[in-house]
Amino acid sequence: MLRMTMPSEPSSAGGKALAVVGDEAALRRTLRRNRLFATALLALAAVIFLGVSAVPQPGFWLALVRAGAEAALVGGLADWFAVTALFRHPLGLPFPRTAIIPANKDRIGEGLGAFVERNFLAPEILSARLTALAPVWHGASWLAHPAHAARVAGWIADALPPLVHSLEDRELREFVARSFEAQLREIELGPALGRLLSLLTRSGQYDALFDRALDTAQAALAANTEKLDAMVAARSRWWVPKTIDRRIASQIVEGIEEILSELRRPESAARGQFRAGVESLAEDLVHSPQLRARVAEMKDRVLAQEEVQAWLAAIWDELRAILLADLAAENSRSRAALQTALASFGRTLAADSAMQARIHAALEHVALAVVPWRGQIAALIAEVVRGWDATTVTERLELVLGSDLQYIRMNGTLVGACVGCLLFLIAHFAF
Repeated sequence: MLRMTMPSEPSSAGGKALAVVGDEAALRRTLRRNRLFATALLALAAVIFLGVSAVPQPGFWLALVRAGAEAALVGGLADWFAVTALFRHPLGLPFPRTAIIPANKDRIGEGLGAFVERNFLAPEILSARLTALAPVWHGASWLAHPAHAARVAGWIADALPPLVHSLEDRELREFVARSFEAQLREIELGPALGRLLSLLTRSGQYDALFDRALDTAQAALAANTEKLDAMVAARSRWWVPKTIDRRIASQIVEGIEEILSELRRPESAARGQFRAGVESLAEDLVHSPQLRARVAEMKDRVLAQEEVQAWLAAIWDELRAILLADLAAENSRSRAALQTALASFGRTLAADSAMQARIHAALEHVALAVVPWRGQIAALIAEVVRGWDATTVTERLELVLGSDLQYIRMNGTLVGACVGCLLFLIAHFAF
């Protein structure tokens, strides 16, 4: 399909001109051929008319031919004048209402803007078109195909390395670190931790996590028994026998194991008290200003540490290096994850009509958000057309449309000949 766009270079006439996208040489050949054929028909009509007019007393058939040739000549000349008048003054003479396109370029731009505004940006048209296209369902179904998901994942993965390399900048790293730190400082951890603990205690995962924590504590206690013996011996008096020290350490271990065993029993009072304590802490983290302030203070002290500042500054470099290395690998996990995620998203969305409706509503909302700007878009179109160079635009439009307009000339010549013959026959037989 033939399209026209605006080039970046100014034309020789000083303004910006339309650039023809397509086979320009073929267009010129077609225009030249059709123009030559239309002119040849007109010339043939003129030759026939002049030749028959030279006969002193033409018979019926010659008179019929002359009438047809005369009407063909008139029709062809009239249509030649009309087609030529669109683009320039015929024969270079300033006839009124000729050179219509260059003389009315600005008005044409305004009309084009108004046409787009009324026929493309009306709310009911946008809404109906989106509904008919069903872009969400078609897009989801297309993306659900593994080959399509792999293609999109490949596009994204191929675009990432140049983008990441373009962001190698010290100021950018510092900006990321500052932004990340600012975001962490603005986050109020207390309520977030409280809600997380509250969700955890209400979920079925709480007991499993609690038992796993008890397992970890018991394993750590068993692995550090000798260290505990050494610690008790180091703090004991010199005159206390070693067996007493070992006995004390053993009693401590046994006491801790009893506590852990008590906590492990689902219906034990200790386990219930611990759970109640966690629930109370979660409630205080959400509603207690004092505890929330203490959590915020601890967070700020941690962020103020030099080690944390250095870690934040290095986050971007580490993430960038990991991502680039993985994308360059033959079996990139990032590419595989992207493909899996995209295909899964497509399948899930294709099967979820409710989510399709929500996304469609969002797309429709975005499309209809353009509607209040219809006037500005129409004004933009008119302003752009106003900036085009009239002469070059006329030449380009003639190149695009002129070959088809030559058929008007051909039809005018042929239809004129037929009408001329018909009128001659009516006049001959009726009168």
